[in-house]
Amino acid sequence: MKLSAFGEKFSGHSGIVEVMDDLGAALSENPEMIFMGGGNPGRVQHVEAIFQQRLETVMNDPAQRHSLFGIYQAPQGDLDFRKQVAGFLSKECGWKLTANNIAVSNGSQPAFFALYNMFAGNMSDGSHNSIHLPLAPEYLGYADIGLSEDFFTATRPTIDLLDDNLFKYRVDFSTLELTPETGAMCVSRPTNPTGNILTDDEIAHLDDIAKRHDIPFIIDGAYGAPFPNIMFTKATPHWNENTILTLSLSKLGLPGVRTGIIVAREEIIEAYCNVNAIISLACSTLGPALAKELFKTGEIVSLTRDHVTPFYQQRSTQTVQWFREAMGDLPYRIHKPEGAIFLWLWFEDLPISSQQLYQNLKARGVLVVAGQNFFIGMDDSWRHKHECIRVSYAQDADMVKKGVDIIAEEVRRAYANA
Repeated sequence: MKLSAFGEKFSGHSGIVEVMDDLGAALSENPEMIFMGGGNPGRVQHVEAIFQQRLETVMNDPAQRHSLFGIYQAPQGDLDFRKQVAGFLSKECGWKLTANNIAVSNGSQPAFFALYNMFAGNMSDGSHNSIHLPLAPEYLGYADIGLSEDFFTATRPTIDLLDDNLFKYRVDFSTLELTPETGAMCVSRPTNPTGNILTDDEIAHLDDIAKRHDIPFIIDGAYGAPFPNIMFTKATPHWNENTILTLSLSKLGLPGVRTGIIVAREEIIEAYCNVNAIISLACSTLGPALAKELFKTGEIVSLTRDHVTPFYQQRSTQTVQWFREAMGDLPYRIHKPEGAIFLWLWFEDLPISSQQLYQNLKARGVLVVAGQNFFIGMDDSWRHKHECIRVSYAQDADMVKKGVDIIAEEVRRAYANA
């Protein structure tokens, strides 16, 4: 089989392919595996009941049912849904938005594929632009999304060592450098994989840098405010005419409906929708149909505040405690858990690589994600890259506890055998 350069690049091995293969195997094919790997959300019973009720309402209404299954939506997405999202964000956040500032995508991953390649890669004037990540480690799903090589640059963070075996990455503004070849800057907030939440001051500083370089500032809000609001520390949602904010219904409990939301100025939305028409033809209807009323009534605020956020905050606190009990005096640190659905563990001077630790744990029936996959746009010389793993705490609590104990056993064995 002779493949094009595109075919070779996108059909080959990558970190996100490994993660999704593990996810599918664990959640669909081998339920005995302890799944602490990919970003599948946990089951929040009250939220599931709300979506079940909404789906039943749609299915019992012939007009809504036909709209759900029987017609194409525009590449920009369902108009009524976009109006409700724009109205909700305008009211909740004070942003001046209309439906023309909103686009729907078939999940966040296709949205980033389109957006990143709109602003970076081989340019029409013969130059080559890149996406800059000012706080690596960052989401491994970005890593292989570019249509050309040398697609990302990144700034190494500073590390604050905190009490109680915690640490925190911060943007190192003293070394952050953009060039004329930087096409856009992007952060996730909360950060995937670490659960770090960039402060309002850090966001304002990055926004100012992007404006001075006349490039978009992209914020991946898949776990963030104002929804699904899996945040355990206070942070103000950010958007302006120079910002592209992406949101998602996945972590509300709807990963299967593949619904992402893009908030941007109208010319960016228009360009994105033209790309989306070519790539996807039309947008999915199920996510907007299920969530429309939540935005219309504002119920999404109470749903996240009273159910989604507390569920993950309790899980985070409990899992940190389990790790402290299991790790004992091992040389470990946990990134300060400020949001998302993961813990990021750092084993200083780990005698084996995080990839080998991942393989050892997989052999014992525990799936995590090796840390080096997340240091996108950075060279391989920083040993820290190979001393970290990402661990999800979203699944069944008893299984997570069992997984924590096995992780501690494998880490202890690695140090003992060095």
